[in-house]
Amino acid sequence: MIKRINYYKDLDADYSRPNLVPDELKAQLIAKGEAIVKQMEAELPVIDENYTLETIEKENKEWWPTHCEALRQGRGDILTGEYRPDLVYFCQDGPYRGLDQQKEREQHWWALIAQPGVTMCWPIVMFWGEHTFFEWKCVDDETNETIAKGNVTWVRRGNRGGCYLKTEQLTFYRDVFAPDELLKLITTA
Repeated sequence: MIKRINYYKDLDADYSRPNLVPDELKAQLIAKGEAIVKQMEAELPVIDENYTLETIEKENKEWWPTHCEALRQGRGDILTGEYRPDLVYFCQDGPYRGLDQQKEREQHWWALIAQPGVTMCWPIVMFWGEHTFFEWKCVDDETNETIAKGNVTWVRRGNRGGCYLKTEQLTFYRDVFAPDELLKLITTA
């Protein structure tokens, strides 16, 4: 039988379940996420001997916990900053190209998964070069009901390149559009 692994073993924080990240670390991860999005270069950096796949994978592992915390806190400004301006986003509502086509739809998704009383978790995350694959679920803290789930692959050229391709299968069980009061909780630019 294959031994199960802890996907967060070598990462700064464990987002596989609720209540595993101390408040002080949450604040540090948000600050780090704000700093990471400022590192994106105007041109997608070339993978070569100066910027290797190993370096990119290391940066993606450093970035991952900041992404999780930004989602839990509804920091749409950080989340949008993680995307390249020429993002290609494949999902059942897509494809979306650029940062404007998916903007309204994604704000609803963020509002639903970051709403008070719901905790988003990422039980599985795997890295390979510039590829990050993860599964996620949102659980109602009171009823333990799964309100949404999905799996995603990001093609992210490290901190210098950001995400230029995102593929996602997502399912919302309870709501599809967020009410205005939840949309107001999402921080935008």
